[in-house]
Amino acid sequence: MIRTPLRPLARILPARARGENTDSIENENIRARHAEMQDRARQRAESRLLVMGVVFLCAYMTVGVRMGMLATSDASEPVASVGAATAIANQRADIVDRHGRILATNFETHSLYSNPQLLIDPERAAAELVAIFPDLDHEQLLRKFTGKLKFTWIKKKISPEQKQAVHDIGDPGLLFGPREMRLYPNGTLAAHILGGASFGKEDVDAAEVIGVAGVERQFDGYLRDPAHGNAPLTLSLDLTVQAAAERVLSGGMRIMNAKGAASILMDVYTGEILSAVSLPTFDPNNRPPAPKKNEEASESPLFNRTVLGVYELGSTFKIFTAAQAIDLGLVNAETIVDTSPPMRVGGRTIGEFRNKNYGKLSVSDLIVQSSNRGTGRLALQIGVQRHKAFLEALGMFDPTPFEVVEAQLGQPLYPKRWTDLSSVTISYGHGLSTTPMHLAAGYAAIANGGHYVSPTILKKDTPQLGPRVMSPGAAHAARRMLRAVVTSGTASMADVPGYAVGGKTGTADKPDKLRGGYYEDKVISTFAALFPAHDPRYVLIVTLDEPSENSGSQPRRTAGWTAAPIASEMIGRVAPLLGLRPSVEPARLPAITLTANN
Repeated sequence: MIRTPLRPLARILPARARGENTDSIENENIRARHAEMQDRARQRAESRLLVMGVVFLCAYMTVGVRMGMLATSDASEPVASVGAATAIANQRADIVDRHGRILATNFETHSLYSNPQLLIDPERAAAELVAIFPDLDHEQLLRKFTGKLKFTWIKKKISPEQKQAVHDIGDPGLLFGPREMRLYPNGTLAAHILGGASFGKEDVDAAEVIGVAGVERQFDGYLRDPAHGNAPLTLSLDLTVQAAAERVLSGGMRIMNAKGAASILMDVYTGEILSAVSLPTFDPNNRPPAPKKNEEASESPLFNRTVLGVYELGSTFKIFTAAQAIDLGLVNAETIVDTSPPMRVGGRTIGEFRNKNYGKLSVSDLIVQSSNRGTGRLALQIGVQRHKAFLEALGMFDPTPFEVVEAQLGQPLYPKRWTDLSSVTISYGHGLSTTPMHLAAGYAAIANGGHYVSPTILKKDTPQLGPRVMSPGAAHAARRMLRAVVTSGTASMADVPGYAVGGKTGTADKPDKLRGGYYEDKVISTFAALFPAHDPRYVLIVTLDEPSENSGSQPRRTAGWTAAPIASEMIGRVAPLLGLRPSVEPARLPAITLTANN
């Protein structure tokens, strides 16, 4: 904008020369400038009024349209929005079994904390709290209450009854915060599979629930992800089958005087684990502390024997050797094998249980009689490389892909240098240590016709057959041998009326970790079963740690006396729950004597 001078020299000088009053020139210019300024202000005001008018018109039109839409739409119930604290508390999804029954859920509760500066009577408050929570230390609590702190936790989670009892104390310095805790309504049931949960990030108004073990930790991201819409995590477990298995195994463990036990029930086509039991167990609602560094992990109830218990599983491995030899065409079930002594491999003498001499046996009979030398001679026929490759195909060298976080730590132990002696001893279950979950997957391959199946804790609706590891013929022959072990071999106590059971016993000396070598009177006894034997649907593994059956004059520790009868009882309990109908054979009719009067 060009500003005009109020006293321009071009006019002032001539005006002075003529003797005129120069102030009139300045006044005239001031009036002109003011008039110009008023015109601009008026134009600006008119523009603003126009814009405001348009805005108000649009606003009125929007309100009018919205009112019209509300007037013509159906009424709906208002929904309150949730705050950040509630979103944190509610973000963990439930865990359910294969039939939708709750295994883990959330429970509304409260935390208890204190502002010591607001306490009226700290000494009385401390005494009353110790009476309600006996695990609290009175002296330590009193020191906190009488110090300079303005905040201190007392209990991270309390029950409604405990909250009422604290409320009745009536001290304004005792305060409550909302909480959602993880609840396992079935207590110890499936504790090692579920694992447990704890609090992560927390304040007085909310707490983050995180998984610490088992599937809670394995699937922590899924359970906390709101993108799934709080859809529950569905496991392959069957709650009723799990309960029956735990009850039978717990009773059997006490009867057999074992220090620990494990069992696994697996679908041979889908790989689903319908039951997995590890004893002793714990309550995930009140998870015990982890063992200290100087304590043996296997002594803790937190130790999951199904996936962490790396053991030599004894003669249960013999069927793998026989199945591979048949698959390779080296033998058939009727081929005769000389099991007579002596047998020396790699400078070591291969013996039999209690120094027996079975002589010449068919391949089927050497499994029935559980001959070490017979199985070892089959392994030598197979050869070191082929034997090792077969066991590797069965997944015996790596942790199982079972979806609990502890399974990743169940690393099998096997020789770094695989020799003829290694093949011979491993053929009858010594020198290779695996978990019961590995054994279940291996027997599932025999049961389903020769395919490896990965064990899984997630529900599957269709078969999940993996790569073929043996021919259907070899698997069929192995199943017939396993049935013969029960009907006429070392596992006669595993038979179940109405259900054809096939299986193999295995008794392995327990390693002495302190002195080296093996204990003379401590064993790991295992029975690996499949049923129904003519068309297997399920594999059952039962393992006992240091069992001893003491009803006779001498303790009996072999699997035929300890693990097999427990497996029999368990199959009798769970088979009806799985929908398997017993096969009832008709009774024999009395003979009819023909006479002349007939």
